[in-house]
Amino acid sequence: MKMVLLSGSKVGSKTRTALNSAQKVLAEKYPDVETTLIDLGEYDVEFSDGRNYLEYEGDTGVVTNSIMEADAILIGTPIFQASIPGTLKNIFDLLPVNAFRDKVVSMLVTAGSSKHYLVAEHQLKPILAYMKAQIVQTYVFIEEKDFHRKEIVNDDVLFRIQRLVEDTVLLTKTYTKLREEKEAEYGF
Repeated sequence: MKMVLLSGSKVGSKTRTALNSAQKVLAEKYPDVETTLIDLGEYDVEFSDGRNYLEYEGDTGVVTNSIMEADAILIGTPIFQASIPGTLKNIFDLLPVNAFRDKVVSMLVTAGSSKHYLVAEHQLKPILAYMKAQIVQTYVFIEEKDFHRKEIVNDDVLFRIQRLVEDTVLLTKTYTKLREEKEAEYGF
């Protein structure tokens, strides 16, 4: 199984800190899962211009191909101005409309205000559903107060990240098995 952990912003450290925690859980509990952490702050991704994702080269090609080859994606996003960052939306725009078909996608959201907890429900989930993702229904929402000096200090948040990783891996294995059984019915 291949899983991409995608940090959907070029700025800030909290989302990356949370994804590092998720990556640690994956390494400890699921060493057989091949993980790739993509922090968009470390890549020079072009703006979408309508081309097929396979036509992009450089960092843009690396990011889009990694996502397309993954079985599961854990999207980490901060909330800026009551919305997802443009860098994350650009990634969605670079990909085909069915990019997440047969993929499990989970979410981890960081925000400075508790008032932003519904951004994932009203903005991110509809995009993922449109792109045919199998969405892990619960997501982890982390507030500013849960961090101190680039560390997560709330044990409940760490527990929820662990549970999100477990749910993502379990759902991916389940969907993969069901898809393989369905394909075996065809007999060719």
